Amino acid sequence: MVLNYGIAKNLELVAEFNLQVSPDVELTDPSLSLKGVLKEGVLQDKPGVSVAVEAGPLLPSTLPHEDRVGFEAIAIVSGKLAPVTVHVNGGGGLDRGGRGFGVWGVIAELPVHSKLRLVSEVNGQSTEGERPNNSALLGVIWQPTSKNVFLDAGVRHGIGRAASDWQFTVGLTFGFSLSTSSRQ
Repeated sequence: MVLNYGIAKNLELVAEFNLQVSPDVELTDPSLSLKGVLKEGVLQDKPGVSVAVEAGPLLPSTLPHEDRVGFEAIAIVSGKLAPVTVHVNGGGGLDRGGRGFGVWGVIAELPVHSKLRLVSEVNGQSTEGERPNNSALLGVIWQPTSKNVFLDAGVRHGIGRAASDWQFTVGLTFGFSLSTSSRQ
């Protein structure tokens, strides 16, 4: 689950975690970070590329050997190539066991209808002393009716032996405003 909360213009607080059920329920990959836009661009309906950074602590999980705090920082660059929006990210940090790691990803979004986008992603993570965990995803993002509601679904396939063979993902994104201030 990912929760983003805009705390100021171009600054978001991001909370993330996963639940793993097999057979016990485990809280995995919890983190808290700040995401800030360094350069406004295509994602803010302005010309040029958008540049952002996201950084913060990796919180302890309920899994064995993941009871310490780590840290992660990622840079994100987004731009347009004809009708396709492309996001490229890379970063790294220290995992909950104190080992260094690097992460990377490339995401492409192709609008096929005003309310439907095809999405593909190739990403990976390399951790000291472990095999790389690389995978590819193919999915859709659908905006049913409301301007601020999006449904997404995808299927992910592992590229290397360290990645899960198949994963299925679904999500719901909605936006709302807590402020009721009027513009003068």
